[in-house]
Amino acid sequence: MVANSGGTPDAIQNTVSILTLLLLYTEFILLVRFWGWQVYGQPNLLWRYGLEFTRRSGLELLTGLAIGVFSLFALFGTQSILGWVIWKVPSASWLRIVLEGGLVSLGLGFAEELFFRGWLLDEFQRDYRPKTALWASAGIYAALHFIKPLEELLRTIITFPALLLLGATLVWAKRSRSNWEDGFWRGRLGLPIGLHAGLVWGYYIVNVGQLVDYSSQAPAWITGIDRNPLAGIMGLLFLTLLFLGMKRQAVGRGVRG
Repeated sequence: MVANSGGTPDAIQNTVSILTLLLLYTEFILLVRFWGWQVYGQPNLLWRYGLEFTRRSGLELLTGLAIGVFSLFALFGTQSILGWVIWKVPSASWLRIVLEGGLVSLGLGFAEELFFRGWLLDEFQRDYRPKTALWASAGIYAALHFIKPLEELLRTIITFPALLLLGATLVWAKRSRSNWEDGFWRGRLGLPIGLHAGLVWGYYIVNVGQLVDYSSQAPAWITGIDRNPLAGIMGLLFLTLLFLGMKRQAVGRGVRG
């Protein structure tokens, strides 16, 4: 996502996209209540999905934000040490970009986690084992973010395993502080929303704020095709570490999958 200031066509397009997303997810929340009542006889599906506005959920959200932002900057910091990227002086609009990125990332994190780790994961968990539900939801998450023309799909194919790992990591994040209740995983969405938003926020700050330049010491398939850290070996490596960390925490709490 690229943000521009002023009344440029890109800025207007971004605003329209954000408003459209908000409208769609407002409709989704309303439809979820109807779905829960008519299909399952459960009017409180949002609670089942893990959507809570509690102090504990808020702390988990902040924890996820911290982990996500730290992980993203650790990735670029490592590449800087290796001489693959060069840090630049922030522009005068850096603070605005930070605040703007925070709002955009929280909105995106909330929307995608409610859909993928809320509704979709819950639907799979009703009929399949936890492990199957995890990878099925992660696979759909990756596939829906990878709809491209064939030529572009082949050029950026490394992005798919990264998205798959990210989807699985966010499921483990949800399960990491959950309990088994009434036949389903009772996991709050605070941590996965925060983690998702933190990764997007960190990338937004670096990318839109133009904080780094790439040197020619490493090819794009290592650092990230089209400056996308998910489309490179380094991004895949860091996501693997994040995946293992979230999984270890979940397994350590007695969660299996």
